[in-house]
Amino acid sequence: MRKILAAAALAGSISLAGLAVAPAAQASATGATATATAGQATSSMGNWGKYYSSNKKAYTYGKTWSKGGRVYTHWYGKEFTPKKGYVWFRYDFKNGGSGKRYYAWNGSYHHQWSVKGIKRLYTYTCWGGKFKYCGSVHRIY
Repeated sequence: MRKILAAAALAGSISLAGLAVAPAAQASATGATATATAGQATSSMGNWGKYYSSNKKAYTYGKTWSKGGRVYTHWYGKEFTPKKGYVWFRYDFKNGGSGKRYYAWNGSYHHQWSVKGIKRLYTYTCWGGKFKYCGSVHRIY
């Protein structure tokens, strides 16, 4: 069956029991779409978030883009308590180095920053301290 679907994917379409199957459906049956989607997710640029702290008292969201060899990030933070929220950015450079930075805020806040030569960029959100109640890590570039 896989060989038939793979051949049909190359041909453009197939009819199974009188039903037409679209090329996208055939590609997903062979696993090609899953591979393409996974590749796109790791290198996508654009809007990201809401990424919450582990206790859900703070979250961040934003946008990441590349221009002229620099990676730009404009992020927004929200939290509604007397304590601060923290957003962390961890990045790997194309030359093999790495770096980390964080920003603290109280209430609502937004900020934009950029670094030249980033290969991968990750973010996570904490609340109540730089290393307290941190949420999961997400790749945003």
